[in-house]
Amino acid sequence: MSDQEPETPQTMATGNTDEPDTGATDQSGLEQQLRLAEQKAQEHMDSWLRAKAETENLRKRAQADIASAHKYAVDSLAQALLPVKDSLEAALAVENVTLESLKSGVELTLKQLKAVFDKANLSEINPVNEKFDPHRHQAMTMVEAPGEPNQVVNVMQKGYLLHDRVLRPALVTVSKAKDA
Repeated sequence: MSDQEPETPQTMATGNTDEPDTGATDQSGLEQQLRLAEQKAQEHMDSWLRAKAETENLRKRAQADIASAHKYAVDSLAQALLPVKDSLEAALAVENVTLESLKSGVELTLKQLKAVFDKANLSEINPVNEKFDPHRHQAMTMVEAPGEPNQVVNVMQKGYLLHDRVLRPALVTVSKAKDA
């Protein structure tokens, strides 16, 4: 070692005082860090691909579930309507029908149908003597009538609600004020 160059920890470790170390150990350390970083990047890429595939599978399953729900949404209503249909067919199959037995059979069938409607939260809109509501009623005609104008005086066809949504508005006749 010359008197002009101070001894550094690097020259002391290698015992080489003529040439300083070129960083071979630093280069191998960097290569190892690079390999570790590439390995972590590959692990993250694999995790991301698995998460993406799982998300796609969930989306496809959800679409299939929605399609199935739409397709079979009326299952319980259809099950409840089958006895009503059976009653109507049984009434038609009777050979010696009297007017009284036919009427009682129709009344029983209507009672069954009303029970189905109640179970499905399907209710009638029968607004006789109520104020006209354009959200629930459809005015077909207007007639002069005593009392307040815009009152429903006649229902031509009942309307129906499914829960709180109008399924079919009631077709009505509405009163108007008498001309003076």
